[in-house]
Amino acid sequence: MSTLRVTAERLTIHPHDNADALELAQVGLYRAVVGKGQFRTGDWALYIPEGAQLPDELIAELGLTGKLAGSKKNRIKAVRLRGELSQGVVCLPAAVRDVDLATAGDRDFAGELGVTKWIPPIPVSMSGDVVSAPDLLKWIEIEDIKRYPGIFEAGEPVVATEKIHGTACLYSLVLDGDGSGGDGSGGEGDGGEKDGEEFVSSKGFGSRNMALVHNPQNLYWRAIESYGVADAARRIAEMFGAGRVGVFGEVFGRGVQDLSYGANGTSEQLGYAVFDIKVAVGVDPPRWLNPDELTEVLDKTGLPAVPVLYEGPYDEAALIELASGRETVSGTAEHLREGLVVRSADGRYSPVTAGRAIAKFVSPAYLTRKGGTEYE
Repeated sequence: MSTLRVTAERLTIHPHDNADALELAQVGLYRAVVGKGQFRTGDWALYIPEGAQLPDELIAELGLTGKLAGSKKNRIKAVRLRGELSQGVVCLPAAVRDVDLATAGDRDFAGELGVTKWIPPIPVSMSGDVVSAPDLLKWIEIEDIKRYPGIFEAGEPVVATEKIHGTACLYSLVLDGDGSGGDGSGGEGDGGEKDGEEFVSSKGFGSRNMALVHNPQNLYWRAIESYGVADAARRIAEMFGAGRVGVFGEVFGRGVQDLSYGANGTSEQLGYAVFDIKVAVGVDPPRWLNPDELTEVLDKTGLPAVPVLYEGPYDEAALIELASGRETVSGTAEHLREGLVVRSADGRYSPVTAGRAIAKFVSPAYLTRKGGTEYE
C-alpha cells in the first residue's frame, strides 16, 4: 500500500465516453470520475487516494454516502463507473475553499480533513506476541507509477518483477561485531550457539520496529523456517561482510490472500519468494542490493525469487500493459496478475521517492476484482 497523502493537484479534464453527465479528472496518470462541469482543465483541487478512510461528515459533504467501500462504507478503492476506471476522489471540500491550492506546494491536507489510512485487519495466523526490535531492517512503501510518473526516465535500464499478492515477510539478521561470525566458524559461538539476533516481522509490525516472538504456528515464522532463510542470511552476511542483513519475501497461498498461485498457506505447500535484500556493512548506511546482485545472491543461496518479467529500457506504456494478464508464479496461469514492481537496473537514487527508483504498476483487473483481500 502506498503512502497516504491528500494533496492539491492541477487537473486535466477528459470526456467520459459512456456517460454524458460525467467526466474524468486526471492526476498524474490516475483518472477519477467527476461530475460534468464540476472542474475545468487547469483547475486546482484536492486528490484523496485509494486506501483512504473518510470521516462521515466529509462523506456526506461530498455526496458519497453509501457509495464507498468497506463495512462502514467509508473507504476509497478503485471502481469502474460506466466502464471507466476511477481511482481516488477529486474534490474541493468547504474546509479548503479559502486556501490558494495553487501555492499549497507539498502540503498534506489529510489531517485537516480527518482522512486516515485504512489498515487491513490482521488474521490470527499473521499475528502474535511482539517485542521491540530497533535493529530490524524495515520494508518501505512502494509508490504507484500512476501517482508519480516521473520516477523513471524514458529508455533507462529497468527490471520488472511480478508483484505477488501475499503478505510481506521481513527477516533481519543482526550479527555481533562486523558480521564475520565472531570466531571465524560461520557464526557459531561457544556451545554451538549462533552469534547475533534474528527478527521476523510483517510489514505492519516492522514499520513500528516490532518483531514477532518465535511461534512455529505463525505464518511468517513458518515461511522463514520452511525455506531456510536464516542460514541463507548468514551466507549473505559472509558474502558482503555485513553486520546486518534483511531478507524481504512474499508469503502466499490459499488462506493468506484471495489469490493463491497454486500454493497453500495452511499446509507445507506454503508459498514464499524473495523480492529484496538489504545489507549494512560497517558504519555505512544499509543499502539495497541492485537487481543483478539480488539475482546472484538468490542463485547462490537457493532462496526462491519472484519472477522477472522484463529487463530492458523503460517504456511506460509497455510496462502498464505488462502489469495485466495472468500470473506466472504457479506456472499454470491460475488467475489474474496483481501487477509489477519496476526498479532501475543500477539501483539509483530518485528525488521523486527520496530513495531508490522503484514503483509498482497495478493491474486494473486486480483493483476491481470481487471478493479481494488486502491483509498485511
